[in-house]
Amino acid sequence: MAFVIPAPKTPALPIKGTDDLFPVRRVYCIGRNYAAHAIEMGHDPDKEPPFFFQKNPDNLNSSGEFPYPAQTSDVHHEIELAVALKSGGTNIPVASALDHVHGYAVSLDMTRRDLQAAAKKAGRPWEVAKAFEHSAPIGEIVPAAEMGHPASGKVTLSVNGVQKQDGDLNQLIWKVPEMISYLSDYFELAAGDVILTGTPAGVGPVEKGDVMVGEIEGFDLLRVKVV
Repeated sequence: MAFVIPAPKTPALPIKGTDDLFPVRRVYCIGRNYAAHAIEMGHDPDKEPPFFFQKNPDNLNSSGEFPYPAQTSDVHHEIELAVALKSGGTNIPVASALDHVHGYAVSLDMTRRDLQAAAKKAGRPWEVAKAFEHSAPIGEIVPAAEMGHPASGKVTLSVNGVQKQDGDLNQLIWKVPEMISYLSDYFELAAGDVILTGTPAGVGPVEKGDVMVGEIEGFDLLRVKVV
């Protein structure tokens, strides 16, 4: 038995300090997980059940370049901590959720904001705004065995040397163990899943030629040029 077409390449991410790769199965993203960002997007920041959307595994992009996408004139940066899972399951307790984490990385959730606004107004899904090619620039994964599980630390993003976003991991409304547990109630999580944990306030547009620098305390800088 053989495939009738060539099998698609497995998306994979670099791991710091090794030539090994992390194969990606699914990408989950949480919305409005910092209070200040919820406010700037016109929503109540009071804690309520989280909501998630998905990007495609091959949207993850470790090239250091972000090609400006078609069909938009308003693409926004969103700096986020990414969580890479080494195992999964269903109905995972919060207390043991971190046992499923392989490591963490600095990432961006690039968003065609004009298309997202149109989708929201029409009550339609967000994929056209979120799950386009190269829409999730990401750095190397740092294994949790080396760095532990970061619960606090500065989260910033600058564009052309001007700081735009500023927050701290301790400001996450839903913490990493809670996100893993909640997702596992609705999906069967598995090794290779990646979770983007939300962005602090200060999101805004980029243009071709801009250089974005994302920083989360304890990680190398993520430098991405808009091309």
